[in-house]
Amino acid sequence: MAEIPIISAKCFRRFPSIQFGMSTGVGGVPPFGMNLSFSVGDREENVRKNRERFFGSLQIQLAELAIPRQVHSTVAKIAHGPGSYPDCDALVTASRRVFLCVSVADCVPVFVYDPKNHAVAAIHAGWRGTAGSLVSQTLDLMQRECGTRPSDCTAFVGPGASVCCYCVGEEVASQFDNEFVLRQNGTTFVDLKSANARQLERSGVPYSAIEVSPLCTISEPSLHSYRRDKEKSGRMMGTIGIL
Repeated sequence: MAEIPIISAKCFRRFPSIQFGMSTGVGGVPPFGMNLSFSVGDREENVRKNRERFFGSLQIQLAELAIPRQVHSTVAKIAHGPGSYPDCDALVTASRRVFLCVSVADCVPVFVYDPKNHAVAAIHAGWRGTAGSLVSQTLDLMQRECGTRPSDCTAFVGPGASVCCYCVGEEVASQFDNEFVLRQNGTTFVDLKSANARQLERSGVPYSAIEVSPLCTISEPSLHSYRRDKEKSGRMMGTIGIL
């Protein structure tokens, strides 16, 4: 069987103590392709096959996953072990072989690693989470519970809806500072990736330690996008954990 494409982060490659990877929309079971969510109308057996294939390629067991039941909140929780974590959109752990996951199809995934205290975070930042400073709150949780200093951290802002395509109404645009809002030819766009990268910086993560993916889920056909495909869209997953 051919290898499936996996998105990696250059910033994490120098750390052999963690495993990171993010799926695309390619290489899975039709009709949703590489869909890793049980909540989009795909057959359970297809999702399980896809998960086994994706996580297996990263040498991760499904029983090692910690998955938030995302609700577009500003809630971050500590994951002491694998399992499902209700009503939150970010997880933090300092436990070995607990692989934190987030599911996305336009929202921005953010991943953080603290190499000094061996702690990681996975964050699902849609416009509500971004406007509510979920990234900052997650770093605060890492500081309180893991002893993390943001100045020691490395972070990856993954593929999501980019400013080129993320068209919003004024009710959403008004939630953001002007530097993240682009008005062009009567259309308003928001730059969620830059807004989350700025939260990382303001929390103390060095600019040089932040990598931002150039991939836009809406314009890149190999990625899942709810904005583009509506009910036909699957979900990608990103995962990070300490080996």
